[in-house]
Amino acid sequence: MTAPGDVDPEVLDRLRPICGGLPETYEEPAWVGTRWRIRRRTFAHVLTVDPDRQAVHARAAALDRPACLLVFRSPLDEIAGLLSGGHPFYKPDWSPNVLGMILDEDTDWAEVGELLTESYRVQAPKRLAALVDRPA
Repeated sequence: MTAPGDVDPEVLDRLRPICGGLPETYEEPAWVGTRWRIRRRTFAHVLTVDPDRQAVHARAAALDRPACLLVFRSPLDEIAGLLSGGHPFYKPDWSPNVLGMILDEDTDWAEVGELLTESYRVQAPKRLAALVDRPA
């Protein structure tokens, strides 16, 4: 990693096929880290958070050391269920449908694929969202 918020290339290699495989998406550098968008709406943002540099994210995820975070959108009726299991999920308070996930060696990448597909469906125009099957 070379700058604050940079993400391990192995994590990006896992996320790129998931996000890039959705209709009309694109990847770009975010204010810190990397994000994927549909039109002008972000549906996935990954960053490495240092509690001394990104205090808002660190507080939301209850971090006391650097960690890789994935922030995405979720249907409101699914958030409580995801949060009920605790780690790796956390709830940032900047939008009702924003959810965060700590990415680590225990990350279930199939689940990440489902969550990001659903995040895309939340953010995409209805015509594009209809092209993507809802995750099981």
